[in-house]
Amino acid sequence: MNRRILQLALPSIVSNITVPLLGLVDVAIVGHFGAAAYIGAIAVGGMLFNILYWLFGFLRMGTSGMTSQALGRRDLAEVTRVLLRSLGVGVGIALLLVLLQYPIQQIAFALLDTSAEVETLATLYFRICIWGAPAVLGLYGFSGWFIGMQNSRFPMYIALVQNVVNIGASLLFVFGFDMRVAGVAAGTLIAQYAGLLMAFGLWMAFYRRHSVRVCWHELLDRVAMGRFFGVNRDIFFRTLCLVAVTTFFTSTGARQGDVVLAVNTLLMQLFTLFSYIMDGFAYAGEALAGRYIGARNQVGLRRMIRALFGWGIGLATLFTLLYGGGGKTFLSFLTDDAAVVQEAGVYFYWVLAIPFAGFAAFLWDGILIGATATRLMLYSMLLASAVFFSVYYLGMAALGNHALWMAFLLYLFLRGLVQGVLWKQWRNKEWGRL
Repeated sequence: MNRRILQLALPSIVSNITVPLLGLVDVAIVGHFGAAAYIGAIAVGGMLFNILYWLFGFLRMGTSGMTSQALGRRDLAEVTRVLLRSLGVGVGIALLLVLLQYPIQQIAFALLDTSAEVETLATLYFRICIWGAPAVLGLYGFSGWFIGMQNSRFPMYIALVQNVVNIGASLLFVFGFDMRVAGVAAGTLIAQYAGLLMAFGLWMAFYRRHSVRVCWHELLDRVAMGRFFGVNRDIFFRTLCLVAVTTFFTSTGARQGDVVLAVNTLLMQLFTLFSYIMDGFAYAGEALAGRYIGARNQVGLRRMIRALFGWGIGLATLFTLLYGGGGKTFLSFLTDDAAVVQEAGVYFYWVLAIPFAGFAAFLWDGILIGATATRLMLYSMLLASAVFFSVYYLGMAALGNHALWMAFLLYLFLRGLVQGVLWKQWRNKEWGRL
């Protein structure tokens, strides 16, 4: 069981770590243009697409759970149908984004307070990269499907190739053709379509022979489509809450001054690093929980959950020790601003609590996605988000930025706790059907 978990988790961790490299490469390239506006434009444009695509992450998560369950039932026809539904919905959403790009751009920049030069450059970046929406959302469908098929290696290979293509294409366009921001955007666009083509190629080479011919009436079956959209609707609204909390955390730190904003941003890097690792194990939970539930294997499901939480506790302990022993040194590598490093020490003990407060939330997310019990994820997120905002507003006058960190840790802890309680209720209710 541990070997199965690691075979799925480790490639997913590598994939997660490579994701921010796409944006990092773009920033590194424009950072040599000699003007801060170029960096600002890439940062703003990248943030817009991160939020935009984050909202449609259900295409990956929902596809993973439904695919793994169909695989567990050995229903190859449904396995094929899930992929086609996900790709169809993804392309449909992407085409809407392309058609509505002008109002999206207008609303986005109306909400952002940027200089005229940054807005002009960021608009150019946006208008080029928006044409990558079909590739990005299509790749979400393929990635979720591969994970549901118990194969997290292919998403890792695709992510690595995307980074190589992005670096090569961006350098060629920027320094070979002097395209600057347009060149960086074009490099990103080409990398996105390279990833989609590679995903299709891998499917053709390794899975086409297992696919089953699907009729349109089967693909558009009302009950199946209702389940597909129901699962994805819950994940979508859950993601909205996640975006709201994350955005509020950043904007609230900004209102407390540049030093506090810098401190919160640096400390959140430690949370982000931990989340990349835990997400890998969450993906393993998605694939295995769905497969065991589809196969009605109660014993395997119990063993998997126990083993998964064993890894979670071990990793939480490891990261707590690492952050306690070397976290402040790590922060000093990120900045040489003595005032920021000193101020970070005031809030550092909150970071030490992150691993044990948050590991269960990540693991239960994966298990519930695999079980397609996404309504439970939504309920837990709604409650945790309500507590987050309540605790902050009740404590901000007396505690300031400490109230923000306290609220964030409670939000993480409650997500895991509530999902664990709701899982037991769901399991007792649904166990007879497994």
